[in-house]
Amino acid sequence: QVRLVESGGGSVQAGGSLRLSCAASGLTLEAYAIGWFRQAPRKAREAVVCIGTNDLKTFYLDSVKGRFTIARENGENTVYLQMNGLKPEDTGLYYCAAIPAMFGCSGATEDYDYWGPGRMVTVSP
Repeated sequence: QVRLVESGGGSVQAGGSLRLSCAASGLTLEAYAIGWFRQAPRKAREAVVCIGTNDLKTFYLDSVKGRFTIARENGENTVYLQMNGLKPEDTGLYYCAAIPAMFGCSGATEDYDYWGPGRMVTVSP
């Protein structure tokens, strides 16, 4: 059974940092591109960033460039999202998702095969 599980996150004041982890079981992450998405209250889910199997990073939000970094640790079957300089507008439920490597990264939710349950990130002013 394939599972993706996010951990980390939580609450922080503006300017602070948090790290999210996406751990996989039942699949080998190095065979998948991994995307991070987020959903703010009363808003649609949006793509944040994706890392391909060749470690190529694709950012879908200009607002997080220079503040968020994504990295994969294939030996741990885990992908990390480091978030620095957090802002209140970064608040939301963060999801990781997996898409087979043959398709590459995508900003469309419907392209991903597997999803984690999500992890809340709250940034206070």
